[in-house]
Amino acid sequence: MFAPKIAFIDVETTGANPVVDRVTEIAILRIEDGVLVERWSSLVNPGMAIPPTIQGFTGITDAMVAEAPAFVDLADGVRALLADCVFVAHNARFDYGFIKNEFSRIGERFDAPVLCTVKLSRALYPQHHRHGLDALIARHNLTCSARHRAMGDTEALFQFAGIVADEFPPEILGIAIAKAMKAPSRPVGLPEGVLEGVPEGPGVYLFYGENELPIYIGKSVSLRSRVMSHFSSDHSSTKEAKLAQQVRRVEWLPTAGELGALLLEARLVKERKPTENRKLRETEAVFGLHYDPTTKRGPVLVREALNGADPAGWDAVYGAFRTKKEADNALRELALLYKLCPRRIGTEPWGDGACMAHQMKRCAGVCCGKEGHAEHDERLLKVLESLRIRRWPWDGPVAVREHHPDTGRSAVHVVDRWCLLGSVEDEAELGSLLEALPPRRFDLDTYRILQRWLDSPAGRSAVTPLG
Repeated sequence: MFAPKIAFIDVETTGANPVVDRVTEIAILRIEDGVLVERWSSLVNPGMAIPPTIQGFTGITDAMVAEAPAFVDLADGVRALLADCVFVAHNARFDYGFIKNEFSRIGERFDAPVLCTVKLSRALYPQHHRHGLDALIARHNLTCSARHRAMGDTEALFQFAGIVADEFPPEILGIAIAKAMKAPSRPVGLPEGVLEGVPEGPGVYLFYGENELPIYIGKSVSLRSRVMSHFSSDHSSTKEAKLAQQVRRVEWLPTAGELGALLLEARLVKERKPTENRKLRETEAVFGLHYDPTTKRGPVLVREALNGADPAGWDAVYGAFRTKKEADNALRELALLYKLCPRRIGTEPWGDGACMAHQMKRCAGVCCGKEGHAEHDERLLKVLESLRIRRWPWDGPVAVREHHPDTGRSAVHVVDRWCLLGSVEDEAELGSLLEALPPRRFDLDTYRILQRWLDSPAGRSAVTPLG
């Protein structure tokens, strides 16, 4: 079965990061020449509180581990059980990373060949899309005495190994095992098991280098797949390869859905200013164009700062631009397309006679009396409609709800006039948020995210007006 000596192992932990979290339970089945020679498990005192969500998930409480031995007291026994064995686990690099880090904390080194049963299942059963332990238990009718407890999960893996050993010829099984034992690409400075601890659901991830400032922040609807792709040996660009080499630490923040990930990424990039993010950077101001027909020379389009302002009175605001130069370029393009006068729209100073654009037949001639002011400005206002800040389609704030069926996470985002007023995890927290809504503050990235999202079928169906 796989190798002369095998150790099936599962660990329960205080969280998903082997660098900061700790083991709370270990189970090991040692197999020699296909025979079970030792069955062992123990609770472990992690030396830290177990988060309530983890207690609810595993059933292991602080009280249960209070009198349990610390890992240092179990280390010799664990090492003996794993000695000379192939380390077999489900999502194995996760368990291996925790064991390796626990040994490291007591000043000892641990290494072993690793076989991942997730990868083994994918190699042997490519026709199936799901290879989590729940899927394997259901598909192969495995018996699990206690799901999310170390011994129950380990025994299920032992049964799975026996099934595949009987079902596949040795040459096919050997190829699949070799594939399942291949270590993933990862930076030299990134601790073992960190990448495997990243969950599959939506969220935001942060890459750190040598200090406490993130070098890159990203988002995905599948965190683990996206984070793993950064460290693929087949990098899509030199920039991607360079980024992967710099990473020394990874953090992640799960969300209830794609919208929450988009909004969180935009906020964190502005707050943390990662060096490798080129988009979503905070600018000094966001400019809109305001039509003012009362000026002496003509309806100059006054540049109005929008960032952080309340958009309630923006019916006459056109466009949103990160710089004055970007706004002027947009105006010049419109002037060229629709023969508007650059002098009258304020992109060029007034002078005597026809403007240069008119001389080049790109202006209809309002600057030299060949076109009336009213005619020019009527055309100008029609053109500006294409740039207008989109009108808010509801009478007041709305709740945008998200729920992820696999992770069970939920969120409610409260939005008014394209401004995010806050996000909460459940309906009980929503009441408190609505009682003390913060003022509306416009953010261009949030506006663009919400506009795209609320135009989608998923977005429209998730909206509830808040009276």
